Order: sequence, then structure tokens, then C-alpha cells
Amino acid sequence: MAKLLCSLFLLQAIGLVITSPLQPQSWATTLWDVIVVGSGPAGIIVASRLSESGKKKVLLLEGGGPSYGITGGTEKPNWLVGTNLSRVDVPGLYNTIFSGPTSLTCGPNEVNAFIGCSIGGSSAINAGLFFQPPQSDFDTYFPTGWKYADVLPSINLLYQTQPSSDITSENQILYEQSGYTAAKKWLVTGAGYSEVAINTDSANKTKVFGHPIYDYQNGQRGGPVISYLQTALTRSNFHLQSGVWVNSVVRTGNVATGVVTNSSGVISTVSLAANGRVIISNGALKSPELLMKSGIGDPAVLERLQAANKLGSLPPSSWINNTAVGAGLFDNPNTFIELSSPAVQSYTYSYNNPIPADDSLYLKSRSGPYSFAGEVSVFWDYIVHTDGTKAGMQGTIGTAGFDGYTNNETITLNIYGTSGLKSSGKVVLDSNFVPGPQGVYFSNPQDAQDIATFIHNIFATLPASGLTPLNIPVTATQAQIVSYITTPSAYAEGEVNHWSSSCRIGQCVDTNTTVIGMANLNVVDASIVEPFTVNPQMGIMIAAERAAVLIGALIGD
Repeated sequence: MAKLLCSLFLLQAIGLVITSPLQPQSWATTLWDVIVVGSGPAGIIVASRLSESGKKKVLLLEGGGPSYGITGGTEKPNWLVGTNLSRVDVPGLYNTIFSGPTSLTCGPNEVNAFIGCSIGGSSAINAGLFFQPPQSDFDTYFPTGWKYADVLPSINLLYQTQPSSDITSENQILYEQSGYTAAKKWLVTGAGYSEVAINTDSANKTKVFGHPIYDYQNGQRGGPVISYLQTALTRSNFHLQSGVWVNSVVRTGNVATGVVTNSSGVISTVSLAANGRVIISNGALKSPELLMKSGIGDPAVLERLQAANKLGSLPPSSWINNTAVGAGLFDNPNTFIELSSPAVQSYTYSYNNPIPADDSLYLKSRSGPYSFAGEVSVFWDYIVHTDGTKAGMQGTIGTAGFDGYTNNETITLNIYGTSGLKSSGKVVLDSNFVPGPQGVYFSNPQDAQDIATFIHNIFATLPASGLTPLNIPVTATQAQIVSYITTPSAYAEGEVNHWSSSCRIGQCVDTNTTVIGMANLNVVDASIVEPFTVNPQMGIMIAAERAAVLIGALIGD
């Protein structure tokens, strides 16, 4: 495996694109043993793992198009012209995805939120942070069969397959560290946090601080497109087809028989072989949509869809009542706090006009500031309630200020509420039947109290560090902080786009990830996981590894 991956990375470096062995014209008429819908982190992993034995024919469908250079992606600034790199490959271009036109994110006809719609899904547009969830996340929040002991083999497989590091520059230098030094003085020296190796000490999330871990490879953005997918594409029983949207799952009663696809306006049906299986991996917003449009969900929603002729020939007698579809949608409530100090030197990434020395350093040796996505430190703690339950809190610090605070001595602290929060919303279909989030943040006032307590606690030692908060007074009371973080602004109540939990294990799918009420339809993506204490991407990849084992046992792979 290691030799194969090295060969694949070499092919990427010299600009060759690896394609599926299957001829493109035959994918639509082949009978597939497994059809996976969506090439995000989970979809790529489960499709790759299920194709490993060579016994099953596996089709991976993606609605979007190319992303990384190795997938044929060509979206790039002028300073990358002449290379095989797209903007996706360069970690330092991560923040630039939030401004300006791009073909990598979903359009308004696909989803009412900011998510990735290209090969790699949101792993092609996010920062690539790779934090292992603590053991307590699985043991506290997940059902039997998904406890830490159950997923530990999946964690080990993930580490064996997916490279990661806290030092991403090929010259082994950490860049733009003034924010890290200032935060360490504040939190470690002043507030009693421990400086740790984040994933080595993954079980501990009480007052810990350290360098972020990224899933990069050779100074470029990594993730499952670079690791799992390139290996899968060498197998004759695996095929990836992009530019194909799936409108619905075809089923007879509780048995899926294929999917209805739309490729450039051409509608067709791709069919399963006998005893085949469909796996939906469209993400926490679009997977519930696909279930609903396949006649699976809340009857009130299905009635709306039927009235608009969106359910085809499915009669009400064939609908599957599953009110957990789309319920429990979670995202981390986010607050930006702008911090200033004469000891801090800001660094702002540019899409079109990087500092010449920095783009030269990156192009020549994959080193310098553009070899990472701009997060320089991360820290965690819990707020413990009187009943013994607790709410996870995470902070990350970047290299530059935000919005109205962008001078050369300003950096941005992001505060997230994570595991144990009590608020959640749901996935709703708008008047055009496009999915989006509703009611996700602060529906339970305890969450705002917990996040405000966390901020109030860390502010107590902030003055001694030399850092000054610019948008929230350091002397703010807890009540004032509650008011600030729950009042929408450029700095508060913003979406983090860490969507999860909208088709949870034990409610929407069973512990094998099979949709409740269906025989051979699964969901494997962010929808099925509980909220994690950390950024969700690694947890989702762990869940995909675990699901591949469970589904493989069901299909005899």
C-alpha cells in the first residue's frame, strides 16, 4: 500500500491525472453492486473500501466537477498558471474561497448554504483540520456498536491511509507564529492550559492548547481525494463519474433498485445488480433531501412534494414514514473575537497577488505561509453542568483580523460550541424544494450561557498576555457576552458550515447505517454522526471507515 501511494503522489507531482479504468460510456448501463452518491470524505472512503476486495462493482457519483489538479481541476489564480495545481491544492488559498466566484461550491439551485460541490465535497474547500475526537465523544453520545472500542480499528485504518501533520511546510518550518506565541502566553502561562500534541493526546480536551493538525501531503492540500480515491481509481471494479446529480432513489417497496440521475439535463436510471446497495453520502443537508425526494421522511414533507409532482409515480402507500430524516441538524455556533497586540504580526493571504517571495517559496519548495490554511493554534475546554453533563468548547486562532479589524497587529479568535450542546434544527425544503438549514442555533438558552461562560473565563487572564479584544470589551459581563454572541453580526451567530447530525444513528438509520424502513439503502456521511468536540472532518472519516466494515458484512464483500 505504501509503495502504491508513493507512486500515486509521484504521478500527481508530474501532472498526470489518474482516471477510472471503466470506459465512460458504459457506466450508465452497467449493473452495479454498490452505488455511492456523493464524493465527499465519507463517500470516497466507503466506496474505496467496498471496492478493495475486487468482488463488487462500485460506482461513485458526484454532482459537481473537478477540484484538485489531479482530478482535472483548473480553477486557479495567474501565479499558478503553468503548474498542475488548482486553487484547491494550495492550502493558503483556503480563506479566499469565501469571496469571489468559484465552481467548487454548491449553487443556489442545489442547497441554501455554503458547502462543497465538487470531487472531495467540503474537504476540497475547508481548512483540512484533522483532529481526532476524544474517546468520550463515542462512549457518551454514540450507540452500542459505535463506542470507542468499536471505532478504534477504524481510527487506526484512517491513520494508516491518511497522512497528517502539524508541520505542513516541506522545509519543516512553522510560519506566522506570532499569534501562537501570544496565545500560549495567554492560555498556557496565564490560564493554566497544557500545551500538548493534539492528536497524540486526543482523549484530553480539558484546558489543552497546541498546534493544529492538517491532513496535508507534501505541502499541498491532502484529504481522501489524494489518499483513498487515487488508490481506488486503479481498480477495475471502481468507477468515479462526476457531473451527475442524483434526483431520487428508485425503489420497489423497501428495496432500492437504482437511482435516477441528471447529467447535463439528460435524465436516466442507473440500476443495481441483484442484492445491490445504494449508499447516500451527499452530506448533512443534501442527504435528507435525497431521502425526502425518494419518498422517505416526514409525511407532511412528502405531501408537499407529491402536490408539486416531485415524487414521480410513488403512491402514498409506498411512502416510508421516518420523521428523523432531516431532524437534529447541527452546526457549531461561531463567534469571532478580534485580538490586537504590538507583539502580533498579521498575515493576510491573497488569491491573485501573494507577496512575491511567498508564492516563489511555495512554488519552488511547497514551503512558506501558503503551505497551511492560516490557523496557528487551537485549544479546548468543557463547561460542566450541575447534573454532570458537559458542553465542549473549542477556540482557533488565525493569522489575520476580520471585517472591520484588519490592521497589522490583529488576529482572529474563533470560538465554537461543540459536543453536548442542546440546540439543533432541521433540514427544510424551500418553495423551490431546495434544502437548507432552519433553527439550528441557540434554540436552547443553555448553549449561549455555556459559550459566554467559556469566553468570560478565558478573558479573566487576557490582559496579562498583552492581547486586547477589539469587538467585545475584556470587562464584559457574562450577560453582556450572551447578548453579543446571540445577536447576529459579522462576528456572531455565523455559520461555520460544520453541518452534521441530520440522519442520526439509531433514529434515522440503524447501527449498520441502513435507513430505517429500507432493506438496502444506507446513509454514510456527516448526517449520521453526533456532534463532535472537534472539527468534524476526521470524525466523519472515522465513521465512514466503520460503516464500510458494517456494510461490507451485509453485502458479503
